[in-house]
Amino acid sequence: MGRRTQEQRDAMTIEIGYALLSATFAAGLVLGAVSGPALLFDLPLTIEKGLITSGVLLATALFAVRVVTVLVRFGRAAGTHPSHPGRTNPDS
Repeated sequence: MGRRTQEQRDAMTIEIGYALLSATFAAGLVLGAVSGPALLFDLPLTIEKGLITSGVLLATALFAVRVVTVLVRFGRAAGTHPSHPGRTNPDS
């Protein structure tokens, strides 16, 4: 593959930002939903630790999966555009 145009670099930058922002938001929601009860209610220590640990692990996994999913989808979509805009090519 040759050099990327400024438009392609800008699109990738925006997509990376979107992936990180949406992954952070989703992970925060999961962390709050799973670990929240441990912080709000007076629960036994083992249950509190279990909820907080589960929340952190789930949030971390969700963050990673979301970032990878968004960037892979972007990479596949970027590969479907014709190599010569404006020209019609059956295999592009």
